[in-house]
Amino acid sequence: MKNFTQMMKQAQELQGRMQDMQAEMEALTCDGRAGAGMVIVTLNGKGEMKGVTIDPSMLKPEEAEILEDLIVAAHADAKLKVEEAMKEKMSALTGGLPIPPGFKLF
Repeated sequence: MKNFTQMMKQAQELQGRMQDMQAEMEALTCDGRAGAGMVIVTLNGKGEMKGVTIDPSMLKPEEAEILEDLIVAAHADAKLKVEEAMKEKMSALTGGLPIPPGFKLF
């Protein structure tokens, strides 16, 4: 019974650290860049888009298709950075224990 109590205490501590990490991730922002910085997309740690910056030279009708591609590329870059930050924080939280593929903690 003593081991069970200790295990429950550890689970509660982990839950508290997870909530702290979630708050940190929501406050985190990552910029993704494309076209040598002509398009910048900002995402928070939850992957929600918080901003887009477009160089005025890209705002020409004949550049629309290029601009669309750059927005998608900048978003992908920002998303990758968010995922890397998440992996780093999860590794620190779990003490390096591997999380099974597809296992979502939030």
